[in-house]
Amino acid sequence: MWRGFVVAFRVSKVNPSTATKTPVCNSQRLFSQASWFYLCSVDYFRSGKRFMSSSPKRIRTETDNMTFKKIGTHNGTFHCDEVLACFFLQQLPEYADADIVRTRDSALLAECDIVVDVGGEFDPKRHRYDHHQRTFSETFHSLCPEKQWVTKLSSAGLVYLHFGRRLLAQLTQLKEDDRQLEALYDKLYENFVEEVDAVDNGVSQYEGEARYAVSTTLSARVAHLNPRWNSESQDTEEGFRKALKMVGEEFLDRLDYYKSSWLPARVVVEKAVKERHQIDPSGEVVMLSQGGCPWKEHLFTLEKELQVETPIKFVIYPDQNGLWRVQCVPAGLNTFQNRL
Repeated sequence: MWRGFVVAFRVSKVNPSTATKTPVCNSQRLFSQASWFYLCSVDYFRSGKRFMSSSPKRIRTETDNMTFKKIGTHNGTFHCDEVLACFFLQQLPEYADADIVRTRDSALLAECDIVVDVGGEFDPKRHRYDHHQRTFSETFHSLCPEKQWVTKLSSAGLVYLHFGRRLLAQLTQLKEDDRQLEALYDKLYENFVEEVDAVDNGVSQYEGEARYAVSTTLSARVAHLNPRWNSESQDTEEGFRKALKMVGEEFLDRLDYYKSSWLPARVVVEKAVKERHQIDPSGEVVMLSQGGCPWKEHLFTLEKELQVETPIKFVIYPDQNGLWRVQCVPAGLNTFQNRL
C-alpha cells in the first residue's frame, strides 16, 4: 500500500471572553522549499498525538520550548469545510506539527500563521482563507480560468486550490508537474472537495425539490459529530478531533483508490485510444488489453484531450473466461443511449 504521513495535531480551545488574490494555477504556482519528511505507514491517527486544551494546562517541558506554527479556525459548531482544510494543511511539512487554534478572537487569530473559515478575509499572500464575507464569490474557475468548476469555494476549496498540488505530491511522491498528479488534482476536487464547497455554501445540485433526502454525505456525518442541542456538555473539541480523523481517513482512502486503480485504468484506455487505428482503419473501435477496466469516463476525457475527430463507437475486450465482449460507447456518461 502506498504511504502517507502520520499526523500529530493539537487543538487549542479558546474562550473568546478571555481572550490581493494570488491563485495557484498551472501558469502561476507558488513553490516553497521544505525538507523531506519520512513517509510512514497508513496508521495515520495513532494514540500518541499531542492535544492542547485551555483547561487544565499541562506542565511545559524542555521539548515544549520549540515554536509550533498555528492554524486558526473558528470555535463552536464545526463544519466539514474547515475540518478538511485543517487536515489538508497538516499533511504539509510546514504545518505537520501545527497547533489548531479554534477561536473567533481577532487578536488570537492575528497570531496564527494561517487562518481558515474565519476572520472575514481572503488574502493568500497573508494566508487568510475565509469565504463568509459578502464580497466573496470566488470559484475555481474565477481563480484558475483553465479549470471549469464554478461552485463557490469554501475554506476547503480555497486551501485545496492553493496547496492541493503540493499536498498530493507529498502524499503520492509524484512530481508537481506530472500529468498524473494533475489528473488526480482535478479528480479529487471534482469528486471530493467540490461537494464540501457546495454543501457549505448552500449550493443545490438541482432545481426544485428533491425526491428523497440524502443524509449520509461526508458533510452530514461531520455535522452529526457536534454536540446535540440538549446534551449536558456543549464542548466541541472531542467532536472536532473525531471529524478531523474521519475526513482525513476518507480523503486518503479516496486518493489511494484514484492513484492505484483509477489512474492505471486511464493508462490502459489511453494506450487503446492511441492504437485504435491498428485495430480498425476507421478508428471507431478500441481494444482494451484486459476486461474489468473502467473505461467510459476516461474515454470521454481522452477523446477531448487527444482531439479525436471521429467519435469512437465500440470497445472490445476479453472477459474472465477468455471470451471476447463488445460494448457500444454511450452518448454520454449519464445516459443509456448509445452513439450507434
